[in-house]
Amino acid sequence: MTFENLEGVLNINLDSILTLALASILLLIGYGLKNRIHFLEKYCIPAPVIGGFLFMFITWLGHTSGSFVFNFENVFQDVFMLAFFTTVGLGASFKILKSGGKLLLIYWLCCGVISLFQNTIGMTISKIVGLEAPYALLASSISMIGGHGAALSYGSTFAEMGYDIAPLVGAAAATFGLISAVLIGGPLGRRLIEKNNLKPVDENFDESVTSINATHVSLNSLDVIKNVVVIIVCMAIGSIISGKIGELIDMSFPTYVGAMFVAVIARNLNEKLNLYKFSYPVVDEIGNVMLNLYLALAMMTLKLWQLSDLIGGVLLVVVAQVLFMMLVAYFVIFRILGSNYDSAVMCAGLCGHGLGATPSAIVNMTAVNERYGMSRKAMMIVPIVGAFLVDIIYQPQTIWFIKTFVQALH
Repeated sequence: MTFENLEGVLNINLDSILTLALASILLLIGYGLKNRIHFLEKYCIPAPVIGGFLFMFITWLGHTSGSFVFNFENVFQDVFMLAFFTTVGLGASFKILKSGGKLLLIYWLCCGVISLFQNTIGMTISKIVGLEAPYALLASSISMIGGHGAALSYGSTFAEMGYDIAPLVGAAAATFGLISAVLIGGPLGRRLIEKNNLKPVDENFDESVTSINATHVSLNSLDVIKNVVVIIVCMAIGSIISGKIGELIDMSFPTYVGAMFVAVIARNLNEKLNLYKFSYPVVDEIGNVMLNLYLALAMMTLKLWQLSDLIGGVLLVVVAQVLFMMLVAYFVIFRILGSNYDSAVMCAGLCGHGLGATPSAIVNMTAVNERYGMSRKAMMIVPIVGAFLVDIIYQPQTIWFIKTFVQALH
């Protein structure tokens, strides 16, 4: 840690280890507060969000007062996200995917239609209030579904077209979406469960490859090491494959998607060949740690003052996106998915990746699962759709909106 006084502002510089240590402490603080404050536990607010929010307000106070600022070397966040999605892939036996196949297809199509409505909402409001199309689209599915990465990518493209503040608007919209996602997902899932008196049921779901069966597997230290090594190797191979796919399609391809699907292949090959003693509980707990640390880092380093860029029509668009997501998840998607416990948990996840990012969806669902019981269908289907499949629908139609409403003006 180093301290510098630059133009009267104290700069507190944290290297990668100190950044990670601070996020870890905030995560534990979040769990401590959640266990002690009934409101947070009752409404399924995720622990990393609680700890991250506390620090966000500290950094906001430093920024608004002009007295201090934190500078982070945040190199672990992407690694943790990559590791988490790899563990998701290792939990995906083809038997599980086949068991939830129809529901996966329905959920995927629902997410695709929602992304279309998000862009439509953005463009409709832009026409009413006179907001320029690029800023409306940046506050729609680009930032709501694509998150900060897509917002930065598209924002840079719009900036090159003459819309100078597009990257700032995109970052602000993505920040607003991410914060909203982790605040409304858990409470919405809770409300659906409590109102309809829902209980976890795993009917028509093959439990032979889930944690129930795996808990009886006895592991020695070498077995644990093998499970960890497989995660790391899948991360490495997946990263290489994602890079090659990106070169092939001439656009950025998410690294974690490649890692997740390599992990799916590794899991199912191991089921056939029995190369090592796979343990779902070990992999699942590693994934849980990676996810919590990822979100703690993500929340801790968010800059609340970026929301000042959400002015006028842009603010109206992002607020409308949040209201739309809450209403459509609660009144429509829940019923389409079956009006049962799994659908309630999936709606909590939908709010996560439909407004923020797929890890937000997992954190929302985990908070609900910890309180009411596990939904294995939700924990398998939502990450697969949110991480990759929804892009197949949202990206092409977003490009159509850009060509129709932005490029047509140039």
